[in-house]
Amino acid sequence: MYQLSLADLDVQARARVFVDDLIPYEAEAEVHGGRLPDDVAARMKERARSEGLLATNMPRALGGQGCTMLQQVLVQEQVGRATNALAWMLSTPPQWWPEVATEFQLERWLLPTVRGEAGECYAITEEGAGSDVDAIEATARRDGDGYVLDGVKWHVTSFNESTYTFFQGRLVDGPHAGEHAMFVVDIPTPGMRVVRNPEYSHTVSHHHPIVAFEAVRVPASHLIGDEGGGMTFAYEWFRFERFMVAARCLGAAERLVAEASRFASERVAGGHPIAAYQLVQAMLADSLTELFAARAIVYEAARGVDEGRDRKVQHAQASMVKLYASEMAGRVADRAVQIFGGRGYMRENVAERFFRELRVERIWEGTSEIQRVIIAGQLAKRGVQALV
Repeated sequence: MYQLSLADLDVQARARVFVDDLIPYEAEAEVHGGRLPDDVAARMKERARSEGLLATNMPRALGGQGCTMLQQVLVQEQVGRATNALAWMLSTPPQWWPEVATEFQLERWLLPTVRGEAGECYAITEEGAGSDVDAIEATARRDGDGYVLDGVKWHVTSFNESTYTFFQGRLVDGPHAGEHAMFVVDIPTPGMRVVRNPEYSHTVSHHHPIVAFEAVRVPASHLIGDEGGGMTFAYEWFRFERFMVAARCLGAAERLVAEASRFASERVAGGHPIAAYQLVQAMLADSLTELFAARAIVYEAARGVDEGRDRKVQHAQASMVKLYASEMAGRVADRAVQIFGGRGYMRENVAERFFRELRVERIWEGTSEIQRVIIAGQLAKRGVQALV
């Protein structure tokens, strides 16, 4: 099915077994702030390295796995089967970085990230700038042989687990004044501070704090690419992450359908398993059908990337798969809670955890509404046949 090659099936199987071994820790993680026991976390991180499940998107020349986009989707689909972000340790460094990284950046940050010795986060979103990245107010000012960065960033996902962050700001002077630039900043750096660490609906160990950058000084060597290139990297990141969001939603939906189906076969009401009742059957049938449809378009769009499909078409299809898969998974989670009944409202239940965790998939990396705007815009420019 899905015309997967032996190499595709191999990486998928390795990721699946890895995640299967994390799933038994979900309930424990839920009551411990999303954290695995230290010994388990260390063992699984080392296993991820040894089994070739880290940096699947990086070239082999840099120590990565050199996987196709489809293979990366297959891995992240398995990541999505575990709640509490337990499988986020199967990390992917920035897809766009190898092409623009200087030798200094390569040695200091990128290669250690590929090896699993370092990790990154993104300081882009602001209180008044979410999906509209161009609305950011953070600034970058040239000062001698470096830059001074100022701004307050929201939802800096994985800040507490990262060794450096990408900061995006608007240049205030020079030939590119008003344009965006992206910098890499070590954590911690003087002038960087956590304003507060909000609680979120999900229970994961990766925090999303509000972080202030107050006269943070970085050398010119920390500039990514050229001045004025910040938006290019942000767009590339969004495109890649929209595929990964979609992939993880597939995994979550598969897990929910399997768990709800199993429960419905075992739970007896009125003298019959509830799976014998048509209203329950309808919820399971709709969920399975939507999963099948979502998986088909995600895999197809990923193959388009591997085949070198037009970049604008890739951009539109990334929005399509993110939109459909995230909304599909939300519907599946809602039905699963209903099938589990009162049990589905207990935090120890997989459906309850996914019901909370999947809600953000329709928000981050661009809201569903933004995805619709992107899709409609490309439709107007390119027509139906070019996109589907």
